[in-house]
Amino acid sequence: MISYPSRHCTVELQALPSRIGQVRRIVSAQLRYWHLDPLIDRASLGVTELLSNVHRHAQPDKTCTVEIELLLDRLTVSVRDGDPRMPVVDDAEPLATCGRGLAMVAAMSESWGVRPDGESGKVVWFTLPTSPPVVTAPPLRSRRTVQEKPARRFAEVGASTDGLRPDHAPARSAVAG
Repeated sequence: MISYPSRHCTVELQALPSRIGQVRRIVSAQLRYWHLDPLIDRASLGVTELLSNVHRHAQPDKTCTVEIELLLDRLTVSVRDGDPRMPVVDDAEPLATCGRGLAMVAAMSESWGVRPDGESGKVVWFTLPTSPPVVTAPPLRSRRTVQEKPARRFAEVGASTDGLRPDHAPARSAVAG
């Protein structure tokens, strides 16, 4: 049995808008280093949403820890903060400008969740598969064979069904010569 060591990266920060962009760049660089470039967009989107929730909702302060861990065929991204209140996923109104973050994380990830962290905190996490899902190709449709018709020569152009013009007239030049 071959075992692969886990890869782990941790960043502690204040969840302020300027820091969220920095963490997104750190996550992107780490995934490039691990040769997981196809996961960068989804991991960056997910960590941005989770950090935005800390910025918007966490009390008493905005201190948090972002962890990314690669274990076998799963990338887990988690955000730990000091607020014990669990997030609630609500259906956002159609014209609402916020309230869709966790639903978006759920949609773009393989799985996600939240768990208490000690007596005064929580961890919100999501996972992404590192290998693309196996997609079976649809069955090939049978190809129709095309019957080749010999090209007609200039003298073989016939009349059209309406009798007014030939059905395949050769091109004619309007230039004298």
